[in-house]
Amino acid sequence: MREPYTDAMTEFAATPPLTGQRVRLRGLHESDEAALARAAEGVTGLWYAPVPQPSDMAAEIARRLELKVQGLMAPYVIEDEKSVVGMTTFMNIDAANRRVESGHTWIAREAQGSHVNPETKLLLLTRAFEELDCIAVEFRAHFHNFRSRRAIEKLGAKRDGVLRSHRIVSGVLRDTAVYSITAAEWPTVKLGLTERLAAL
Repeated sequence: MREPYTDAMTEFAATPPLTGQRVRLRGLHESDEAALARAAEGVTGLWYAPVPQPSDMAAEIARRLELKVQGLMAPYVIEDEKSVVGMTTFMNIDAANRRVESGHTWIAREAQGSHVNPETKLLLLTRAFEELDCIAVEFRAHFHNFRSRRAIEKLGAKRDGVLRSHRIVSGVLRDTAVYSITAAEWPTVKLGLTERLAAL
């Protein structure tokens, strides 16, 4: 049985605007369907990192917003200079233990490898550690999604381990690599991200 909805869950699932130097995160809305469908073109069809097909975007938006209502997800749209370039979330919210997972992130092909992902993570991690007082933020990736794993490691997250045969994805068993950043590590991670962004 799921625990009763709490004020802490409401706080953790809230999506206040998060604004950086070149990236802005704002709460997901049904009206974002067309812009997100355009952004997803060219980045769908990855067996190890599912991205919503443009035709499935409305259903994916509805799914994320329903999880928000349940207090289990904080879904965001990623904007780069006022153009929608992807989605990200806090998910698997565990407000009682002040932990979240940063995940279900995808970024438009033209924005990959740019400032967008590190600045998105800086905004999310700042909210997690400095506003929500999290004790840890978790990241998960398909073991074979080497691009995502490198990006997570580049943030300064440490690998906690691998969940073997963790899930069935598209009919194939998935091993999941699990990483985390703790509150004690956050100041160093923040400095690294800030310096990295200054160089981009």
